[in-house]
Amino acid sequence: MPVMAVETKVNHHEVPLQEKVKFLKRPEAYPEGTGLVEAGETHMSWVFLTDRFVYKMKKPVHYDFLDYSTLEARRYFCEEEIRLNRRLAGAVYLAAVPLVFDHAGQLQLGGAGIAVEWLVKMKRLPHERMLDCSIRNRTVREDEIRALIFRLARFYQRAVPVSMEPDLYLERIRERTDDNRQELTLPKFGLPNGQVGRIHQAQHDLLDRSPEIFKARAAEKRIVEAHGDLRPEHVCLGPEPVIIDCLEFEREFRILDPVEELAFLAMECEMLGAEELSRLIFTVYQESSADRPPDCLIDYYKSYRACLRAKIALWHIEEVTESESAHWRSRARDYLSLAEGYVGRFR
Repeated sequence: MPVMAVETKVNHHEVPLQEKVKFLKRPEAYPEGTGLVEAGETHMSWVFLTDRFVYKMKKPVHYDFLDYSTLEARRYFCEEEIRLNRRLAGAVYLAAVPLVFDHAGQLQLGGAGIAVEWLVKMKRLPHERMLDCSIRNRTVREDEIRALIFRLARFYQRAVPVSMEPDLYLERIRERTDDNRQELTLPKFGLPNGQVGRIHQAQHDLLDRSPEIFKARAAEKRIVEAHGDLRPEHVCLGPEPVIIDCLEFEREFRILDPVEELAFLAMECEMLGAEELSRLIFTVYQESSADRPPDCLIDYYKSYRACLRAKIALWHIEEVTESESAHWRSRARDYLSLAEGYVGRFR
């Protein structure tokens, strides 16, 4: 099917974000044709779902941890997203597609012309097979979780270890723990400082009491370039599970202990009420690898990740209406409750 240009006349090469979004919400903008376009927005991207594909457009934003402010940067990170996600999602990630001006000065998705934006194109996965949806619908099977963790274990085993001095790894963990506390205790968020303080103190007590547990992860060359954002909504279950939406914009955030990454997934499963899956994840991981992490290490990572997710939930408050902010405050408190439960196990 030939590429179809939509009548969006422009006289220059700078197109406002809202004009790009308006164009991409139109079914006729897509060369393969579609009956409907579903649009969704995050603080970093716009996502457009057609009948068979997903198109992701990065916003021209600049934060401390990422810079999408130029067209060149957005193209680079689209290509990085594809490269990195093909490690665990194979042929789901198809191409970086330009949004261009054609010869008539009209916006067109793909084809020849002057690129004004870049989008990641990927196959659309069945929503009901995503792990978060399956948990809510109570349709998750043990064999599906086993297939998922076997695949992840192989991925970690084949990854090239990232060299890191044990003392530096321990210091990295301390700094990240302190970063969470600093953010979570800001008065504007109104969280119970006593609870945050208890969690933080218990985390530091473990680091002081058993530093060798953490240092061993680096000494044994366990640290790898992982996925970086292993959440249930990024997992599509099946005989050959697919893991999408890795964290592409900052390599440092992907440099992880696999046990931390799996603890993150397990914690998010618990957040959805599936504590049994949390236990199964590490049972299968130990069956499929030579790694035997102590329980307190797993619980530390879970508590750290729960605090991090609480922090990210609070960031949304500054981007939404007052009526919506209550949802994110409640979510942050739920994560803190999880974190407090975890630290209670290793005090």
